[in-house]
Amino acid sequence: MRAFVPRLLAVSLFVACGAHAATPATANPPPATPKHMVSETLAGQPVNDPYRWLENPDAPDVKQWIDAQNAYTEATIGAMPLAKALSARVRELAITSTTRSSPTLAGGTLFYFENTPPQAQPLLVAKAWPDGPTRTLVDPNQGDGNTAITEYWPSPSGRYLAYGTAEGGSELTTIHVLDTATGKALPDLMPLAGGGTTPQALAWDADEKGVTYARFEAPAKGQPLREFDAVLAHHTLGQPATADHLVFGKGYSHVAEYILLEGKGGASTALLANEGDGGPAEVYLRRGTGTFQRVLGREADARSAAWVGDRLVVASFAGAPRGKLVAIGADGKATDLLAQGEGAIQHVSALGNGFLVVRSAGPDWWADQYDGKAGFVRRVPLPPNGITIGGVASEAGQNKALLSYAGWTTPTHWVEYDGASGALKTVFEVKAAADYSKVKVSRIDGVSKDGTKIPVTVIAMEGTTPNGKRPTILYSYGGFGLPVTPVFVGANLAWLERGGVLAYANIRGGNEFGEAWHAQGQKQNKQNVFDDFFAASQALLDTKWTDRAHLGILGGSNGGLLMGAALTQHPEQYRAVVGAVGIYDVPRHMTAFANGPYNVSEYGSTTDPVVARAMLAYSPLHNVKPGTKYPAVLLATGANDPRVAPWQSRKFAAALQDATTSGQPVLLLTRMNAGHGIGAPFSQRVGNAALQLTFFATELGLGE
Repeated sequence: MRAFVPRLLAVSLFVACGAHAATPATANPPPATPKHMVSETLAGQPVNDPYRWLENPDAPDVKQWIDAQNAYTEATIGAMPLAKALSARVRELAITSTTRSSPTLAGGTLFYFENTPPQAQPLLVAKAWPDGPTRTLVDPNQGDGNTAITEYWPSPSGRYLAYGTAEGGSELTTIHVLDTATGKALPDLMPLAGGGTTPQALAWDADEKGVTYARFEAPAKGQPLREFDAVLAHHTLGQPATADHLVFGKGYSHVAEYILLEGKGGASTALLANEGDGGPAEVYLRRGTGTFQRVLGREADARSAAWVGDRLVVASFAGAPRGKLVAIGADGKATDLLAQGEGAIQHVSALGNGFLVVRSAGPDWWADQYDGKAGFVRRVPLPPNGITIGGVASEAGQNKALLSYAGWTTPTHWVEYDGASGALKTVFEVKAAADYSKVKVSRIDGVSKDGTKIPVTVIAMEGTTPNGKRPTILYSYGGFGLPVTPVFVGANLAWLERGGVLAYANIRGGNEFGEAWHAQGQKQNKQNVFDDFFAASQALLDTKWTDRAHLGILGGSNGGLLMGAALTQHPEQYRAVVGAVGIYDVPRHMTAFANGPYNVSEYGSTTDPVVARAMLAYSPLHNVKPGTKYPAVLLATGANDPRVAPWQSRKFAAALQDATTSGQPVLLLTRMNAGHGIGAPFSQRVGNAALQLTFFATELGLGE
């Protein structure tokens, strides 16, 4: 579940709304859902599942049920008078100037994604750095917009470019190769190259005649793909993928995940090998085309790494909850390089003969420069608050790096940082579609059940002050070490300019404060996540920003689980809930869906009775109580989702529709040509945003 990226969710779902009073009840009941009871025992406890039959998407009665639910949702949302106005306003605010993302430098060429809204998908482009012309290398917009570029990897000299594509939100990747000088595609195709359950990974050979990449094994004829047991294979350019040979991973792990990092010129390759999501990696090194040799075990608690000259610099959290740096030399031996300091290490990048360290403390991010001996040089002079530092592009031995950052009121900026002088020069910035100068940001703290302070960022227009009933949407995520970060308000301005409030909570399960913050929200500690979120919501009430009648909550993926737990544990606290691609039947996710075993490192295993009992205590589906007045609920899922089964939303919607006595709507939308949200085209993102925020505006009574 590496990433239903929370900041993308917040951007795509928080959108404009106009005036409408809250509707207390639906005009028509939802479609009826039959019950066919399946009873089991887990950790000595009985588990009843009357909606197991909804797990089969190919069954005719399930297809009919999905169609009926979609029709019910579309009719209910369509009757809300804001739908057309919202779609127009969201689209207006979403059409910014050209955007850029994911910069990488190789051989003096800058590669990156470029998108000009309303273009469906980003282009993959190249530019001779720093002042050369820009060339489009790959344009995936020739078809229906549902082909997405999943990742790309330039060769060391920049002569070749490998890139992955996936269809219809499935994320299952095929790798292609092109010659960047001519723009012509090579005949090489590498199918089954990860995606969904396991990430894509690729590293070039030093001579640029081949690559090492992650892939699933091809299934036997007539058999379905098994998205397990990923390996690393070597592909020689010009040869068919059937001739690729195994390099690493046979029998390594049923839920293997790999990150490959090329050293200077491809002479060395580092491998971070994980067993599933959210856990520490083993670190391996390979010189040339030799074999991978393990240099750090999981006891080092390695989470990320970067090449700095001929050393691999690893962020280790063993005995250092905010992270320390360890250097692996040419001899494979590890030595301490930089002790734990202020803030949690997020990532490291080479700069000259030294490096940059990006750190965070809750919602605050910054970057520090160090020389080759880990001596502090300076803090990079970026805005001190309210930004997230994204990609850092640099080349070995060069004193200049390209940094990408954005913030609540700042759209994406790229700056060139000179490590010798400390000077910053803006080289690119997105031009927003509106004026954001009157957007004001403040911070409050919630106090969780165990006394932990939870930072909550509150965003409102100048002049919008607490009055005890502001329509407010609270967002968070809380898992897999993924932080909730400052993101550009963007289309959310439409909510704010009508008197609404947005709030973002840094709860445990993320890594905003380091690995201990993450671990306190894992496995049998998962209840901390839900307690933190409730504390954040209560802080909004205590500071008089809103009340229960005007408070909505939003989350997706693991954050969808958060939404399910929030509304089942505290149904009286919230007026409206939107959960996207969420996990609601936690034990079944772990045992009946391909991505479940990859998530054991985060949620724990149902074979452990202690963990299983903890799961049942918070699993939303198992805590729906008949006769409860549940808030208004909108669930959204994608039929091609490889990370969370669409039946999760089907079963939870059916249970809530049957149980609630509030008269508030419980709606389910299934996008038939969509997945987990990764690579969704522009039109789908705008459509989702308008639909979901029409729901929020109506239920929370947003005023003009």
